[in-house]
Amino acid sequence: MNIDSFGKYRNIILPIIDCISVILGYYLASVLITDSFLVNPTSAVTQKELIISIILTIIVLQIVFRISNRYTTIIRYENNQDYIIYIILSIVSALIVSLIEELILNMKNPSIKLNLAIGFLIGMIIVASRLIMRYMLLSDIVNKGINYTPEDQKKLLIIGGGYSANDIIKTLNTTLKGTYEIIGIIDDNKKRMGYSVAGVKIIGNRYDIEKICEKYDVDSIFFSIVNIDNKNKKEILEICNKTQAEVKVLPDLRELITEENLYHSLRNVEIEDLLGREPVELDNNNIKSLINDKIVLVTGGGGSIGEELCRQIMLHNPKQLLMLDIYENNLYSIELELKSKYPNNDIKAIIANIRDEERMFDIFEEYSPEIVFHAAAHKHVPLMENNPTEAIKNNVFGTYNLVNACDKYKTKRFILISTDKAVNPTNIMGATKRMCEMLIQAKDKESETEYVAVRFGNVLGSNGSVVPLFKKQIEEGGPITVTHKEITRFFMTIPEAVALVLQSITYAKGGEIFVLNMGDPVKIYDLAKSLIELSGLELGKDIDIEITGLRPGEKLYEELLMDEENLEKTEHEKIFITEPMDFTMNDIEEKLDEFRYILDNDINDKEVIKETMKKCVPTYRNPQEVNGDES
Repeated sequence: MNIDSFGKYRNIILPIIDCISVILGYYLASVLITDSFLVNPTSAVTQKELIISIILTIIVLQIVFRISNRYTTIIRYENNQDYIIYIILSIVSALIVSLIEELILNMKNPSIKLNLAIGFLIGMIIVASRLIMRYMLLSDIVNKGINYTPEDQKKLLIIGGGYSANDIIKTLNTTLKGTYEIIGIIDDNKKRMGYSVAGVKIIGNRYDIEKICEKYDVDSIFFSIVNIDNKNKKEILEICNKTQAEVKVLPDLRELITEENLYHSLRNVEIEDLLGREPVELDNNNIKSLINDKIVLVTGGGGSIGEELCRQIMLHNPKQLLMLDIYENNLYSIELELKSKYPNNDIKAIIANIRDEERMFDIFEEYSPEIVFHAAAHKHVPLMENNPTEAIKNNVFGTYNLVNACDKYKTKRFILISTDKAVNPTNIMGATKRMCEMLIQAKDKESETEYVAVRFGNVLGSNGSVVPLFKKQIEEGGPITVTHKEITRFFMTIPEAVALVLQSITYAKGGEIFVLNMGDPVKIYDLAKSLIELSGLELGKDIDIEITGLRPGEKLYEELLMDEENLEKTEHEKIFITEPMDFTMNDIEEKLDEFRYILDNDINDKEVIKETMKKCVPTYRNPQEVNGDES
């Protein structure tokens, strides 16, 4: 069947086929079912009643099918559910005809069982006709495709022997026929070994992957398991990445997967897949109760963390979302995205600099935000080492302006986005963030506003993080630059970090520093190697890793907790609270005066600034003290 001509005349072809199916159904009933009036065609009355029944059934079936939109479905995408519906509607139509014959036409109605049988037969014939058409239409699609020779085919190995693998195989055998030669399926379930899925045999478990890929010279691996914990997923993908094959995975979220064509849901393996972090479970009711119908301000709304905060906040229906940033391009982008998705919500983009105290107070006076997420900051360590006064102006005094604005205009809650670099900082950026933590804890003691901080490590894909840099270096042919072979960092994804920030505030009473469980630290060198493997390249052959030496202010190992802090558990396994430190605003103001003196007198001597920082932030140390001989 030609798909183009069918599409043009389908509204004529399908009803005609269904009419023929009704006639065939009655004929089969007369042949197969005995002791009924249908087996006696010599009777004039019986023949008349038969013709009336057939005509009535055709009319009723057409009405029922049109009411239930049976003629608007796409034949080649129909599934078992659609076929069951055809049978049920055919039986219903036959019963309606029976009632019309008995109550309106006063005909001698056959038995209910006979009508059910006739309806069932008609339904089966209609289903058979749809299956034949589906096969012909799919064959037409395949015939229009590229004719692959065995030499052109890619050799494919599929990981997982479940429903997803079944759907992928069906797609490859129909719409992508000839593109791949499927070598087999990998499944860890020993009971399935030797069995087949959609005609493809299960030939091994995860420990056989390398051997099979080498034996059959596999070009591609499709990871089709969606119901798997991240630890096992990470282990299997690491095995896959040791092969020379291209690896693609199905997304974890089932709502992204369509039954019709899982092949198109396959994506490249990302570094997030290899972190082995489990999905975050949230108490969304508590989060919603805090944000729903509230005016929420996000500073740094155009940054990587700020953007994701705005996205997740909108899920909980705030009364108004205020996105503040000094950089207009990113802010404009997130504004367009959210206004397109939430056209009926009040979303405002505000261009402003948090250093400008008067502007901050004007914004708070105009909008009166009830919750403030403070994500705006200078975060790049080497840049802030070279520009320390800018870090002090932006991070310390920008936060100071917001803290005072919240206090004056009775903001309910202020959340500082902090960093693991604030713990025993060895650089100006980390020290300024530690100063901000001290500031909010001191201010909380004298204000009606609840001030809290959330501290976490690096987030994958954020502006300035190593992963985008490494990807760019790989695209340019290398080398990938790593500062030290032993340098380690904590990592989590941006959505995970933001989700935990939102969960943290549900436990806030004021003055807390929440510490997120970042899992195990990751060696940056190993991260670079994984990205090289994900790109289908070989370290030392296609691309090199160059060790450049630690940068100014850089630590070998990051920490999430200071020695004097004690952790307290919360209801969430990934969120902890540090013990509040004993600071007062008088203490903080004295420290701020030290910084004011530097700024007012244009002191740019980096050593003087660092000595002042040590006085103001007692835990600030030189990198050499922490890194030892490795610096």
